[in-house]
Amino acid sequence: MAVITIARQFGAGGKTMGTVIAEKLGYTLIDEEIVELVAREANVSSDWVDDIERKAGSEGLISRILNRFGPLQEGYVKRAVESNPELMDGKRYVALLCDIIPRIAAQDNVIIVGRGAQYILAERPDTFHFLLIADLAHRIEFIREHYHLDEKQARIVVAKQSKRRLQLYRFFGRIDYDNPDLYHLVFNMNKVTMDSASAIICQLVAPQAAS
Repeated sequence: MAVITIARQFGAGGKTMGTVIAEKLGYTLIDEEIVELVAREANVSSDWVDDIERKAGSEGLISRILNRFGPLQEGYVKRAVESNPELMDGKRYVALLCDIIPRIAAQDNVIIVGRGAQYILAERPDTFHFLLIADLAHRIEFIREHYHLDEKQARIVVAKQSKRRLQLYRFFGRIDYDNPDLYHLVFNMNKVTMDSASAIICQLVAPQAAS
């Protein structure tokens, strides 16, 4: 039983990598579902949480209901926002992530993409952390191809989302997401293919998952 976190420079293919690994290992991929979990815990709309994510620095895109983890326990948000129930700023949002992400990880056999999971689960046993990087041209081209954008649109998206991600890490009080010491492996996607990188990850994780 194991947990995988994938951090990435936007456009390096983190979600795509997570999807490939999930299919190979039979894991559950967790990405935008976290938005729904936070919304359910806070008893607000997922659109509202999505707006907080944009302000905080993460790129909440599509909220999907995540039923497989069962009902959420009550109380986390009450403690976090009782001083101002109308407002959840970035730091309060991070406090929610610090409650919810470990609960997701407790299910085992999950892959968590982004949202500072490499920090939140840094001390959790049987958790593997990976970082995907690539130069700007590669990331722009990846977004252009996978989301059917022209080069100008892809460039704008990469710049905007990269800025938001850095802002989220600042709410964690961290700006060192690209520090290799945080990860088991760092993949330069300019130099390795998605297939070869995913195969390496599976080879590393599979023995632990089987134990």
